[in-house]
Parts: sequence; structure tokens; C-alpha cells
Amino acid sequence: MSYFVNEKGYYGDFGGAYIPEMLYPNVEELRQNYLKIIEDESFQKEFHQLLKDYVGRPSPLYLAKRLSKKYNANIFLKREDLNHTGAHKINNTIGQILLAERLGKKRIIAETGAGQHGVATATVCALRGLECVVYMGEVDIKRQAPNVARMKMLGAKVVPATSGSKTLKDATNEAMRDWINNPVDTHYIIGSVVGPHPYPDMVAIFQSIISEETKKQLIEQTGNDQPDYVLACVGGGSNAMGMFYHFIEDEKVKLIAVEAGGKGIDSGFSAATTALGKEGVLHGSRSILMQTPDGQVVEPHSVSAGLDYPGIGPQHAHLFKTGRGLYVSITDDESLQAGLLLTQMEGIIPAIESAHALAYLEKMTFTGKENVVVCLSGRGDKDMDTYMKYFNL
Repeated sequence: MSYFVNEKGYYGDFGGAYIPEMLYPNVEELRQNYLKIIEDESFQKEFHQLLKDYVGRPSPLYLAKRLSKKYNANIFLKREDLNHTGAHKINNTIGQILLAERLGKKRIIAETGAGQHGVATATVCALRGLECVVYMGEVDIKRQAPNVARMKMLGAKVVPATSGSKTLKDATNEAMRDWINNPVDTHYIIGSVVGPHPYPDMVAIFQSIISEETKKQLIEQTGNDQPDYVLACVGGGSNAMGMFYHFIEDEKVKLIAVEAGGKGIDSGFSAATTALGKEGVLHGSRSILMQTPDGQVVEPHSVSAGLDYPGIGPQHAHLFKTGRGLYVSITDDESLQAGLLLTQMEGIIPAIESAHALAYLEKMTFTGKENVVVCLSGRGDKDMDTYMKYFNL
């Protein structure tokens, strides 16, 4: 059983490139060139140099002692929140901007939910002097105002998506439309392991630095590069795929992906895709998505803008269907409580997205010996308003 992409762009039953004919040249150009470019020695050198000197990698693997005592296990936090721009998203945008340059693209577009991917895209465009347009749902623009301000200061044009639920799904639709209209000079930096092949594979490769570092850091700290459990939150799923990547083929390591349960799985306000979804096509690939009996996409809900997505990446769908990964969900309330707990026990304010993964620790039981790695995918600066209102601070 392979958990990785095959030569046709599929992970088991999922993946592929379901795209309008007008996008075919763009996607085909990427498919034919991405591995050649990424594997080139000069690309790798420049990519890793920027990760080190600009992003600040390796990000620490921190043994959270008070949290470990509370849960009776060794809880390690992979500190992606300490990256430049405050989340894991920058790993992918650095990789894709270098790729876009080598393909001769002069204009960059992106979609964003929480704004972290938008900020990371605007950041690398400023770094390399390229035009940047970011599509963002009108609802997300309001709830993630600090990130919108950062994008604008970095020189990006932020375009509101005003259709549908006015969130991440709709921003993605608008970005796809833009790409269809500007096929020659524009590269679309997709922010997650979603979209037509080769995007899910390409984004996973760029994010795999997370688990690559984690293995080395675990050997230093525990003498063993295999943890017992690896946890990460999942919307589209790029931080989770980066966190899982180098552990996927090691069946001893249990992979736990935490989706946004919203107000509860059966509340009608949820983004728990694997619990509520069926197989279908969304944003260019076959995956699992929330849909009505006649195939219309169901509007997702989550307190965290970055998990407010009605599908998951095709590789995640494959891990779920084969049973290699355990896919669970955490409610808005549980995630906010977990965010406050980490803040007050370890002095780290997490993004609400990341707090979903932390919250699942409450549902696990340990013997005291387990090594557990949680991907702390982003920091909570952007969510302070939501935290303040919820806890009446």
C-alpha cells in the first residue's frame, strides 16, 4: 500500500486534476516541471538557505513540562508558531515563489482563510519583488483584520470574495477564476494540500521539512526518532501533512488529524469533513467533502478561519479511507478552552486552528511513557479578538 501520489496524480481513489480546459496548460506546465525544479541542487540550496536565514528554521521541538504532567505523557510541541510570519505557511510560499520564478511567472495570486497563507504569500512577493493579489472571504476579512493589514502593508492587493459563505471556499473559487483569466504570466500559490495534481504533492513536499526536523530533534531529546503519536489540526491539511510526511510509512507511529467540529458534528455548523463528507470533486481534485444529496457543497463552520473548509486534501482522504490516520473532531468551545490552557500553563498563545489539535489530548489516555508530538501550526496574535470576546477578558 502506498500512501504517496502515483504517476497519474492519485492517492488510492483520490486526487487527479479535475479542471476546466482553460486551466489545463497552467496545471500541465507545473506537472511536467515541478519535480525537476524542486529536486535541482541549486533550488534545494536556495530553498534551505531561505528557510534557515529568513524563516528561522529549524523551529524548536519543545517539551511542554507542565502540559506533560497534566496529561501523563511527554508532550512535545513543534513550534511552527515561531516561524517568520507566525505559522507553517511560509515553508510552502518560499518553495512556490522559487518555483514560480524558475517558470518565468511575474504575478502571484493566492487564496487565504485565516490570513496566514495570505501574509506568507505577500511576504515572499515583497521579498522577490513580484506583484501579489490575495483573495479572501468577506467574513474572514472582518474576523482576521490584523492579517489583512499586514498583507496590505506588504504591498498585496486584498480582494474580498462576496459569494457563498464568504469564507475560504469562496476565496479559492475567485482565485481559480483569476488564474483562468491570466494563464500566461500568473502563478497560483495554493496554500494547502488541496487542488489539482501536482499541488497536493508539491505543498506536502515543501511542508515535509516539519517532520524531517522533528525526527532529528526527537533523536536528540529521546534517543528515538519515532514518537508514539503525532497530532495536527486539519482544514485542507498542509501543516498536518508536513507533520505526518516522514512518519507515514512507519506504522508504529499513530497519526491523529483533528478537524473542526464547530458547534458539534450534528449541529449543522461544522467543518468535520471525514465525519460528514462523501467522496466527490472540489477545487480540482477528487477527495472527501461535505455535500448535499444532490452534490452541492455544504457551507462549513468553524470558529477558526483556517479550518473553515468543506473538504480535505486527497492524501488525507486516502489516509482516512485506508485507516492509516485517525480523523477526529473538536468543537469550537473545546478548542478555545485548549488555547487558554496552553497559554496559562506554558506561556504560549496558540492559533485557534492549532488549539484544536491540543484539545484532543483531553480525549486520550496515556501510561506516562508515551512521546507525543503536537504540531503548533501557528501563533494566536491574529485570534486575540476571538479569545478576548469568548473569555470576556
